[in-house]
Amino acid sequence: MVVTRQAIYDVDGLAMVGHLARPDGEGPWPAVLIGHDGIGLEDYQRGRADLLADRGYIVLAMDYHAGRTYFGEPEAMLARVMPLLADPGRMRAVGRAALDVLLAEPGTDRERLAMVGFGAGGRIVLELAGTGTRVEALAAIHPALPATTRVEDWVGVGGAFLFGTGSEDPLCTPEQLSTFTAVLQDAGVDWRVNVYGGAQHAFWAAPVQRGDASDGAEPAHLATVPGVGHHALHATRAWRAVLDLLEETMPP
Repeated sequence: MVVTRQAIYDVDGLAMVGHLARPDGEGPWPAVLIGHDGIGLEDYQRGRADLLADRGYIVLAMDYHAGRTYFGEPEAMLARVMPLLADPGRMRAVGRAALDVLLAEPGTDRERLAMVGFGAGGRIVLELAGTGTRVEALAAIHPALPATTRVEDWVGVGGAFLFGTGSEDPLCTPEQLSTFTAVLQDAGVDWRVNVYGGAQHAFWAAPVQRGDASDGAEPAHLATVPGVGHHALHATRAWRAVLDLLEETMPP
């Protein structure tokens, strides 16, 4: 049985509304922090948290939009996300506040932590890992990548890293990931990359219809930025890769 609740906490001048999911019982359970992409914390990431809780993890799907989602509002989303991505200290504060909520939850095994991030949430968890947060595993799916990286920032980083991107993603290209993972390689980090052929950015995001489909209303997530598109097969494959990573490094 999975137990869920809202986790409300303050950071970045806002009241965040995270989603906490855990197995029924007393624990201890290995912990997973999930970072949503630019659209916001919605049913997909909440559902990932519930699925992991059913497998024996305690999970917090963080929030960094104060309970808001930006389906079909690309300008508003970018106005919120781009200043955040430009400020590493702010990203770390947002991620750390969520992580503190998770680690303070009764039943959390503080020594067994993994992080999973999508899009901008991938950048947030990378910022945490690159500044001393020890993890057993980190999975970043079509992440926003640090603009500049130094090998010395990643020396001694623990855990196994997984990156997943679409071959047609204009925001997280295979070439960008190759450059970033070369830094990780020089730093001695355990890493792997999955490139999903034909997939675009946010390929996990199944269409969410806004308005009357009979009037030609388009799936709202496709209206965010160019190069975004759902790919059902690769979404399934990417999630399977995340599960395999957790089972390998941090089995419940």
